[in-house]
Amino acid sequence: MINDILLSSNKAKGKRPYFLENPEVERVLNITMAVAMEVGVLHERLDTIERLLEKKGLLARTEIDAFVPTNDEVIERQLWHARYVARVLRIVQQELEALQQDPEQNLSMEEIAERLRHS
Repeated sequence: MINDILLSSNKAKGKRPYFLENPEVERVLNITMAVAMEVGVLHERLDTIERLLEKKGLLARTEIDAFVPTNDEVIERQLWHARYVARVLRIVQQELEALQQDPEQNLSMEEIAERLRHS
């Protein structure tokens, strides 16, 4: 099984280019766009599935609203959520890793968070 959480830290070589004046704004924009793309794809796939099921007479859309997942299904969904958040917050994770790997600095997590807030 591929570990999406670990793979979320994969990045291109070199320093991340910023195109806006404020890197914080660009970071939030990148996260927002990652979420928007995921939601768009998810919406299209879900719409397709619901329409196919309804056309074939297999399931009414009201049944989807009434669905209650089992404990195993809840656990599977939670795992998906963890992987999803890792993908969405990939840019923040990569910047934290870059700060931590700087050999000239031995920063605490508080100092790293402070730097990210002001970068």
